[in-house]
Amino acid sequence: MVSTDHEAVVSAALEKYSSTEGALLPILHEIQDALGYIPPDTIDVIGKGINRSRAEVHGVVSFYHHFRTHKPGRHIIQVCRSEACQAVGALGVIEKLKRTLGIDFHESTSDGQITLEPIYCLGHCACAPALMVNGEPRAKMTPDLVDSLVNELRTKSHDD
Repeated sequence: MVSTDHEAVVSAALEKYSSTEGALLPILHEIQDALGYIPPDTIDVIGKGINRSRAEVHGVVSFYHHFRTHKPGRHIIQVCRSEACQAVGALGVIEKLKRTLGIDFHESTSDGQITLEPIYCLGHCACAPALMVNGEPRAKMTPDLVDSLVNELRTKSHDD
């Protein structure tokens, strides 16, 4: 049973794309863009709407790193895991973020404010290490800049 909060979003996405060839990815993107994630209770409904099995839909959701099956925090930090970023210090940034936030990838802080996720190449290799904060790229990140970034996001959370 799909929650009523999700039902309208899923129905709209299915209506918009179900007759499109290769509809699954656009449907998933539409749902995640609207809700911030793909709720597990929507997997069956999506599959039935485009004549696909639950396993097929779940397989696509779990295969692509972009899709998440949990509600994200108010702020999303995505850290580039590509080779270029790793070569110039991304692993130090990642470790500092994990320690500072007290979470691992695909988790949110206990207050629900910040989610940490990996991303695979932002295309900012010349300015590595790079990350994305709420959809905005940040370049030349260092472990020393992590505290100010986290403080900035926590301040934004209290101002809203």
